[in-house]
Amino acid sequence: MDTVAERVSGGAAPSAAALEMVQRLIAFPTVSRDSNLGLIEFARDYLEHLGAKTRLTYDGSRKKANLFATLGAARSGGLVLSGHTDVVPIDGQAWDSDPFAAHIHEGKLYARGSADMKGFIGVALTSGQRFLDAMQAGTLETPIHYALSYDEEVGCLGVRGLIRDLEEAGIRPAGCIVGEPTSMQPIIAHKGTHRFRCMVSGREAHSSYVTQGVNAIEYAARVIVFIRELAERLAREETRNYGFTVPYTTLSTGTIRGGIAANVVPKDCEFQFDVRTLPSMPLATLQAQIEACVEELRARMHAEDPDSGIELVCASSTQGLNASEADAIVRYAMALTGRSETGKVSYGTEAGLFQEAGIASVICGPGDIAQAHRPNEFVELAELARCEAFLARLALAPFRPD
Repeated sequence: MDTVAERVSGGAAPSAAALEMVQRLIAFPTVSRDSNLGLIEFARDYLEHLGAKTRLTYDGSRKKANLFATLGAARSGGLVLSGHTDVVPIDGQAWDSDPFAAHIHEGKLYARGSADMKGFIGVALTSGQRFLDAMQAGTLETPIHYALSYDEEVGCLGVRGLIRDLEEAGIRPAGCIVGEPTSMQPIIAHKGTHRFRCMVSGREAHSSYVTQGVNAIEYAARVIVFIRELAERLAREETRNYGFTVPYTTLSTGTIRGGIAANVVPKDCEFQFDVRTLPSMPLATLQAQIEACVEELRARMHAEDPDSGIELVCASSTQGLNASEADAIVRYAMALTGRSETGKVSYGTEAGLFQEAGIASVICGPGDIAQAHRPNEFVELAELARCEAFLARLALAPFRPD
């Protein structure tokens, strides 16, 4: 495999075809709150033109869809190239150019989604012909699958339906490369990402008669303080995993709203909090402790007013990735990149869900996550070229999990 890495090297810029494809994908304004069908149908038609067999899985409104496409013999095995098609909003951000029209300046391509992660998707799509040529030449003996999802940015929602569809259809890929921006370094682990909503309902009263009310904000505050204390205990006591920037599990409250005036005991309060778990920390362990706190406070509220209460809801939960440098898919990515080191990241991806479904996964893609979600998001053209070379090496050396 090392000799393969030497046979194809990346230049300072990607091919004209790859660059044009990335620009084309960026022009689809696939913010998570909007439809992604334009991009998905374009990618489907492009891959079908190459002879791919395609499958779509829709959301409930049928305004969004995942695409799963296979080049080569549609049998078990093969490698998945995975990417999400949605991007975060541009609302309130000060851009120097149109976020949905790629702008190239001094070796960088600026646009929403350039790094996260239409750069990877565009290069992967235009590599399709190279994969076909390798299959016809006999150097690529296993199929290449494309998995393009919706709503990754709001909780990895779409890919769950795609994975479920593959399981029901008996399609079992051997491995998966998720092309999130990693500066083309293989990433073997990321934290689990979990988001909760807590709704507190009390009883209104005039603030001069506080004993006649049940203060929803104050009870919410008690839960928030418990969450903060739990976070502080983990920061002190949890076994460190120094591969992560923050080497322990974190909890943080992100939003809160409630009350209508300073002189009214508030009836309602709602807040949201975020949990980022190390791969070794089961979410259920933390959730049980928070629910025990909620149950105790709920009983106290009921004693004051039977109609009051607290509801805790897990809005989304994404499994963390926990791979090893000894895994075949990781060693494969290391050989293709020529990198001798792997890394771990704190942000979430779809890789953990593929791994949970039994598909060995690694994260590796062009660009820097530090540029994602910001105004003037960009990916360096040299990074796209490195990704294109990476996929060219892949065509010369198929993934073999054994």
